[in-house]
Amino acid sequence: MARPVVAIVGRPNVGKSTLFNALAGERISIVKDTPGVTRDRIYADVSWLNYDFTMIDTGGIEPDTKDIILSQMREQAQIAIDTADVIIFLVDVKQGLQDSDSKVADMLRRSHKPVVLVVNKVDSFERDMADVYEFYNLGIGDPIPVSASSRLGFGDMLDKVTEYFPEPSENEEEDDTPRIAVIGKPNVGKSSLINKLCGEERVIVSDIAGTTRDAVDTRVRYNHKDYIFIDTAGLRRKSKIKEDLERYSIVRAVASVEKADVVIIMIDATEGVTEQDAKIAGIAHERGKGIIICVNKWDAIEKNDKTMKEHETKIRQILSFMPYASILFISVKSGQRLGKIYETIDAVIENNSMRIATGVLNEIVSEAVALQQPPTDKGKRLKIFYTTQVAVKPPTFVIFVNEKYLMHFSYVRYLENRIRDAFGFEGTSLKFIIRERKENE
Repeated sequence: MARPVVAIVGRPNVGKSTLFNALAGERISIVKDTPGVTRDRIYADVSWLNYDFTMIDTGGIEPDTKDIILSQMREQAQIAIDTADVIIFLVDVKQGLQDSDSKVADMLRRSHKPVVLVVNKVDSFERDMADVYEFYNLGIGDPIPVSASSRLGFGDMLDKVTEYFPEPSENEEEDDTPRIAVIGKPNVGKSSLINKLCGEERVIVSDIAGTTRDAVDTRVRYNHKDYIFIDTAGLRRKSKIKEDLERYSIVRAVASVEKADVVIIMIDATEGVTEQDAKIAGIAHERGKGIIICVNKWDAIEKNDKTMKEHETKIRQILSFMPYASILFISVKSGQRLGKIYETIDAVIENNSMRIATGVLNEIVSEAVALQQPPTDKGKRLKIFYTTQVAVKPPTFVIFVNEKYLMHFSYVRYLENRIRDAFGFEGTSLKFIIRERKENE
């Protein structure tokens, strides 16, 4: 089941980033007493009891502002609201109930999403509770007092948030149809690709970046197999925003990647790999999805016999953290190599779900150790007792060793390369867990 998405929204300077950082367990968002510091949505994976979810920090909502930065932040916050399964609406007990809070509450009511009203900066529950009750006037539920800076009241808040998460049904049959998310910057051709693969106009296509408002799941049958394509949304509405336009795709990508088995990362061949492409690719990599890089608009590139190799080298350099990714050079407009996509999807799904027998796996690891001795430190050498695969999607391996600190990441990378040489695993990341055990166990 995909992780639920929780968005923290509210006016500027009510403590959203402080709350986000406290829940995420690290300082991810910039915190400063100036409205508008958090201009981008930031996301993090959070665990509470038996629940895992993705949390989004947003810029503040100023409903009536004409300030360009605040209006862009309002646009981002609206996208986060559209994307979220549950919304934390944060208000400030020290500032009291503001007219802007009521306008934000109206916006949240129109979203028809579950909303948890949280009153921040309640450093003393005894002293401040009378002021907390004022927020009942928003008509959006019971206010929950917290202090983000002191980390007070989080349990009650998260208990309420997780009440809205869907419970996995034991009787519900899992749909094992492969799900493919198509992600990338706005206007790179995501919707056009899905339309071509579907053979019909299922998703609105326009030259204006951001015309796809919501994520759309499209079921396709090809060569007697079913696939579900997830088209990630761009902007909520056509906007004049230019320099910040690319930032809006991140959270949509997170939500879509969570639901997918394979992720197609679309890159514009005329632009090459941008920083935004790398960020989006990193989301899929971190979550261990099968990955295909589709370089679109290949027909618009002047070519010689070295052009494709040169482009692939540049892509591999910038996306060096995912050397396993499959790369296809396509043109959605002309249909060039689109037939190769289904073939690659099938191969990546197979690799992402591949299991290796423990005996065979340990033969490969033993050969690798014989060819390159494990590292030593202060006269003590790393010993690898055995390796076993414990999961798929992504393939996950546990390596039992004498001392974890001796297992340098470069040696893990070496072992990974040897395993890939033996079994392929193209298009999927591999995860390694290092465990200690005593020699006589």
